[in-house]
Amino acid sequence: QVQLVESGGGLVQPGGSLRLSCAASGIIFSTYAMGWYRQAPGKQRELVATITSGGSTNYVDSVKGRFTISRDNAKNTVYLQMNSLKPEDTAVYYCNGKRFLTFTLEYWGQGTQVTVSS
Repeated sequence: QVQLVESGGGLVQPGGSLRLSCAASGIIFSTYAMGWYRQAPGKQRELVATITSGGSTNYVDSVKGRFTISRDNAKNTVYLQMNSLKPEDTAVYYCNGKRFLTFTLEYWGQGTQVTVSS
């Protein structure tokens, strides 16, 4: 059974930091590209950051320089370090794992709420 379990969300003041974690089980983690997405109320889910199985990263423009995605294959965990948080970062953050074969395997976590407010 595949599980992606996020943790680390919460309430933080503008300018603050949070570190999200996503622990994976039931997959060969090192072979998966991992990503973080977010969905704010009334908006579509958007890609925040991705990291390939080889460690290459990509970010949406709005978080470049503030967020860092990383992975620890020994712990089957992907992280999202979020600094200089803004109210517009408020959303439910979802972990995503993809493996590209002749078809695509894709899994989602249940989400963790991040609220940036004073």
